Amino acid sequence: MKFSLFVHMERSDLAKPHSELLSELGELVLLAEEAGFETAWIGEHHGMEFTISPNPFINIAYLTGKTSRIRLGTGTIIAPFWHPIKLAGEAAMTDVITGGRLDVGIARGAYSYEYQRVFPGLDAWGAGQRMREIIPAIRGLWDGDFELAGEFWQFPSTTSSPKPLQKPYPPIWVAARDPNSHDFAVANQCNVQVTPLASGDDEVASLMERFNTACAAHPEIPRPEIMLLMHTFVAEDAADADRLSQDLSSFYCQFGAWFQNKKPVHQGILEPLTADEIAAMPQYAADKMRQNLVIGEADEVIARLKAYEALGYDQYSIWIDSGLSHERKKKSLQLFIDRVMPAFL
Repeated sequence: MKFSLFVHMERSDLAKPHSELLSELGELVLLAEEAGFETAWIGEHHGMEFTISPNPFINIAYLTGKTSRIRLGTGTIIAPFWHPIKLAGEAAMTDVITGGRLDVGIARGAYSYEYQRVFPGLDAWGAGQRMREIIPAIRGLWDGDFELAGEFWQFPSTTSSPKPLQKPYPPIWVAARDPNSHDFAVANQCNVQVTPLASGDDEVASLMERFNTACAAHPEIPRPEIMLLMHTFVAEDAADADRLSQDLSSFYCQFGAWFQNKKPVHQGILEPLTADEIAAMPQYAADKMRQNLVIGEADEVIARLKAYEALGYDQYSIWIDSGLSHERKKKSLQLFIDRVMPAFL
C-alpha cells in the first residue's frame, strides 16, 4: 500500500500571512517526498480560509519547483466550476510543468456555500452529472479534434493545447461514495478516491465493497486503483492522543458547520460555534474521533492501516488539514514516517 499526503493551506487567524502558509505547505510536501510518499494532493476551494486553494494547478506548479520525485495531484478539481477546454488545457500544461508527475482528481464538489457563490442554483445532482460529462470530454480534447454536443457543454472540433506529457493521459481519479459513482469511475477506466470522513471502519469496508462490486460489473476493464483518505495523526503517548482527539473534534464541528451553510462568514472565516451548536453534533465528540479517525500511538495506527491494506486499498492518504498548528502537523507526520512507515516496507 502506497502512502500519500492530502494537504491545504488553512488558517483561522487573519494575522498569519498567506505567504507563510505557502512556505509551510512546501515544507510538509518536501518532508513527504523525502520519506518516499507517492503523491501530494491539493484540492480546489473558494472563499474559505478554512481550506485555501482557489486553483490547485497553481499550488502544484509552485510545488514542482521544490520537489523532484513525488507525484502531484488535484484532490480534487470541482468539475462544474470548469469548462472542459479550460480544464484539459490547464491540466495538460501542468503535466508538462511537472515533468509528467500530474494526477487529476475530479469531484462534483460538496459545499453548498461554494455552489451558491460560484454556480448559483447548482445542486449535488447537477454537479454530479456535469462531472460525468467532463471526464470523457477532457480525454477527447487530449486526443484532439474533439467536438462535444453534450447536455451541459457544446463546442466545435477542438484540440487541447498543450497536450499532456504522460501518454496516453495523466491518471484520472474520481471521488466516489455512492455505488453509481463507483460504477461510473470503473466503467470510464478511472481510479477511485474515497473517504469515510468520520464514519469509521464500517464505512471503510463498505466503500471497498462498492468498489469491488463496480469492478465485478466491468470484468473487461483492468482493475483501477483505489485510494483511502482519512485524517491520520500519530501521537507520542496516550495523553497526546487524547489532545489530538479533542482538537479533531473541534475541526469536525467546524467542518459540519460549513456543510450546513447556516453560519455567517466574515473575511472567509466562519463565525465561532456556540456551545449549544457543538453539543448538537455528538457524532463529532472527542471519543467518536478517537474511534473513527486514525489517531493513536504508532502501534495502533499500524494495526488500523494493516487492516485497510488487507481490504485491498492501493493507496492510503493522510488528510492532515485539521486546524492544528504547522509544528503539530509536522511532528505527527514525522512520527508517521519514523514509526509507522517501516512496518510497510
